[in-house]
Amino acid sequence: MAKIRITYKKSAIGYKKDQKETIRALGFSKLNQVVEHDDNPVIRGMVNKVVHLVVVEEVN
Repeated sequence: MAKIRITYKKSAIGYKKDQKETIRALGFSKLNQVVEHDDNPVIRGMVNKVVHLVVVEEVN
């Protein structure tokens, strides 16, 4: 299964609570932290919700 690497680049301070909760649900606790997840519709939906706060890369 394909994986995606997500980097938390911009703080969620000042954004809605649901976006902060999505950042936590993706596994982030600090800025510039990197996590890898399987590329599936659930994770893609979460990333699309906070796309302005994260950077997404495909992993081979």
